[in-house]
Amino acid sequence: MNRARIGYGMGALAVLLAASGCGSSAPATKSAAPAQPAAASSSGTGAPSGAASTPAQDAAGDAAWAKWGLKPLAKTPPPPADKPIKLTKSGTVPVFSEVPTQDKVVFITIDDGAEKDPKFVQMLTDLKVPITMFLTKDIVKNDYAYFKPLQALGNTIQNHTVDHPVMSKIPAAKQKSEICDDQTALTEQYGTAPYLFRPPFGDGANTPTLNTSVQECGPRAIVLWRESMQIHDMQYQSADKKLKNGDIILAHFRGPSELKGESMTSMFGEMLARIQEQGFAVARLDDYIAKPTG
Repeated sequence: MNRARIGYGMGALAVLLAASGCGSSAPATKSAAPAQPAAASSSGTGAPSGAASTPAQDAAGDAAWAKWGLKPLAKTPPPPADKPIKLTKSGTVPVFSEVPTQDKVVFITIDDGAEKDPKFVQMLTDLKVPITMFLTKDIVKNDYAYFKPLQALGNTIQNHTVDHPVMSKIPAAKQKSEICDDQTALTEQYGTAPYLFRPPFGDGANTPTLNTSVQECGPRAIVLWRESMQIHDMQYQSADKKLKNGDIILAHFRGPSELKGESMTSMFGEMLARIQEQGFAVARLDDYIAKPTG
C-alpha cells in the first residue's frame, strides 16, 4: 500500500499549533478506507483531468497562470478507476494523512474559513486548481455565501467543528456537539453532508472518543496532513523536506493580518510554486476516495 498511512488507535497526536491558529503539522497515521468522486478534476490547463486539451485550451490555460505570475502545474492524471481509499457505511472510521497512489499528485486542503477574499475565488476560477475545504461554523457563519462559488467549481465542503476547540481537552458530549452541529449547519447551507472530518490542530485524531463522535455525526473518515503551508514555504514532515506521491497539504483561509501583510492569493500562489517546482500535479481528493454505496 506504498506510503498509505490510514489508521486508528495509534495513540494521541501531538498538538502542533501554528501562528495561523490551526495545525501546522500532524503525525502521519496508517491505512484502512474513505469516498465520493466530485466534479471533474482540473488539469491545471483548463481541460478536465484525463482529457486531451486543444492548443487553444493550452494557450488559455497558460495565460491564466501568467495572469497570477505563476507557471502551470503538471497536468493531472485521470482519476483512478479503483479508488485507493474506500469508506465503509458504519463502524470505526479511518484516519489518513496521505493517499496511496503511484500518481505524482498531491491534494490541497484549506481550513477554517476566516479570510473571505473575492480575489481568491477569481484565482481558483482562473486556475481550476481543486481544493477541499474544512469549514468551522462560527468562523464562516457571517458569510456562508462566500464559499458557494468555490463549491460550484467542484470543491467539496467538509467538517471542522463549530468553534475550533482542542478536542482532547473537552468531554465526549462536547466533542460530539462540535462535530454534529457543524455537520448540520454545513449540510443545510451547502446542500451536501460532509463525509470527511478534520479535528482542529489534528488533536485527538486517534482517540476512541473522537472516533465514536465522528461516527455518530456522519463523517466517514478523519483527514490529517503531511505538509502545511506557511506564508512563503511549506513545513514538511519528511526528513528530506520533499513532497511525496499522495501527500495531503494543509493551508488556511488567512489574510494579511495573519500572513504578515501577505494576501490569501499570494500565499496560495507560493504554495502552487512549491508544488510546481517539484513537478507535482494537484488532484481532487474526492477522486481518490470511494464512498460507501447502498
